[in-house]
Amino acid sequence: MSVDPRITRMAQVLVQHSLNLKAGDRVVINGSTLAADLIKEVYRESLQAGAFPIVQTQLPGISEIMLRDGDDAQLQEISPVEQVLNEQADAELRIISEENTRALSDVSADRITTFASARTALRRNRMQRAADGNLRWSLTLFPTNAHAQDAQMSLESYREFVYDACHLNDPDPIARWRELSVRQATMIEWLSQRKQVHVIGPDTDLRLSIGGRTWNNSDGKRNFPSGEVFTGPIEDSVEGHIRFTFPATIQGHEVAGIFLRFEQGVVVDASAERNEDFFLRMLETDQGAKRVGEFAFGTNTGIQRFTGNTLFDEKIGGTIHLALGAGYPDTGSTNVSAIHQDMVCDLRQEGEVRVDNEVFLKRGRYLTD
Repeated sequence: MSVDPRITRMAQVLVQHSLNLKAGDRVVINGSTLAADLIKEVYRESLQAGAFPIVQTQLPGISEIMLRDGDDAQLQEISPVEQVLNEQADAELRIISEENTRALSDVSADRITTFASARTALRRNRMQRAADGNLRWSLTLFPTNAHAQDAQMSLESYREFVYDACHLNDPDPIARWRELSVRQATMIEWLSQRKQVHVIGPDTDLRLSIGGRTWNNSDGKRNFPSGEVFTGPIEDSVEGHIRFTFPATIQGHEVAGIFLRFEQGVVVDASAERNEDFFLRMLETDQGAKRVGEFAFGTNTGIQRFTGNTLFDEKIGGTIHLALGAGYPDTGSTNVSAIHQDMVCDLRQEGEVRVDNEVFLKRGRYLTD
């Protein structure tokens, strides 16, 4: 059976552009069996690049069994394989490919927190290795029925959405991602000279400091697709409140209508219209869970609709998002946490972002456009 040529093209972009694999690199490929076609093509492309691919494939439902049936010791156990790969891999590709995105919806927040907290050191080590240039990683998605259902689309329509967002229908997708990189570099040059951000929108009035922090150009490497510029705000600088437009799916729980109020960088009031108890428990994971690790602008004008998957939703051009929890060391963030939870605020219809009192984003359009 022949493989969709866009899957082959996706593997080529992931290997050549996103991960930039070289001869001798150890690359770990993570994904479920539902993504077998993409995993095999990435494996093939990795070999052609002279790399040493290591496939870590999971059966759908395995994580669910652990989180339901494992005791505390089992939830906290770190596999020696996981530990070694975390320390020694030169590159890592994680492919989101769910059979059921709500499989964990009735698993308690305490069990999920226990599992995540045990992996805080692994996450921190991974982020630091990436910041030091010792690990190249990328996160992507292979279309499945579950993701199509979340987006309220047929599988065929969803495939087209994903491949379009990744520029895989273009004759030269890598060239398109390089064009985006140039555009975002202009934004970063402007933002890097500024100190204060003020977000204004429906039920939103939020301020944070970015002076001295580094902005990252997310141009199809760490996320594929991508289209954002992000930084780690000064940890104690976040003040005010924000209402997030779109629901966030957190470990199978759809948390909608999220509202946060900050004082001196810490969440002091939080609520949600759906799954509030689960969300509030997540905020108690550790001290860093109530602080902002990332603030970002979405720039991908090829993504225009909410699909229920943060990898795509946070890239929508004209939106902003922030993440509670772990920050990326290469931005200057020092926030450490077992979680990193992104939430999106849509400013395309109403709202603006002022940077050092100058309008930078208004109703979906950027000053640098």
